[in-house]
Amino acid sequence: MSDLLPTDLRDTPIKTPPLPGKIVSREDPEGVFDALSADLLLHALQCVNTFGDFHIALSGGTTPMPLYTQLMYDPRYRAIPWEKTHLWIVDERRVPFDNALSNFRQINEIIVEHTDIPASHVHPIQTSLPDPAADYESTYLKILSTRPKGQNRLDFVLLGMGDNGHTASLFPHTPVLEEQNRFVDVCEGPTVTPPPRITLTYPAINAARLVAVLVLGEKKTAMLQRVATGQDTYQALPIKGIHPISGEFVWYVDRAACEGKPAA
Repeated sequence: MSDLLPTDLRDTPIKTPPLPGKIVSREDPEGVFDALSADLLLHALQCVNTFGDFHIALSGGTTPMPLYTQLMYDPRYRAIPWEKTHLWIVDERRVPFDNALSNFRQINEIIVEHTDIPASHVHPIQTSLPDPAADYESTYLKILSTRPKGQNRLDFVLLGMGDNGHTASLFPHTPVLEEQNRFVDVCEGPTVTPPPRITLTYPAINAARLVAVLVLGEKKTAMLQRVATGQDTYQALPIKGIHPISGEFVWYVDRAACEGKPAA
């Protein structure tokens, strides 16, 4: 797709905003997906070699779905060790799994049904339970406790960023933003697009070995600039509360997200 851009634009370095962490920028979404997929594969293999397994938490929404599809059909990524992978969900709406709004439904159809990941390694949020957040946190702690102390954390968390600066289901000015102990909690409030959400919290996300944020398109340019240079707090822009404690923080962005819509 970058080949369709004017030559002078393709040859011009991408002006990335001064975001916290590392920035991986490419001309177009396809290039971003390639870079992210390659890093995911390398990270997965390293974790399996070191710990014997790989724990990844994936986000829903429209932006990452082409990435997930690419991981399935592109032969470059066939070496992803799905049989040794534990698949977690970053956040979920309180809807049944067969609902079109279910993040797990999408991820299950694209990834789970087309890999050899063991059923016992697939961890959806059980939204039909009376307290799905407590149940998911219990599962999270139980499964990760099998790892050595200090390594009992997620290896890779893939996030997005909403037009309002939210990430996962951490929405502006909601009580969950102040949670310091629980790893999974409920997100409700007037700033939350219904229905209510279950989400990984800052303690779970910031403990991860690598946190990747995927941001594409000119609709996100203004918010990226605001995150990079504004004085907003994490209460106003929850993405600003992402600060891995002892892990990597990587933004995967395209030119349009960094610079706005290219001139005709």
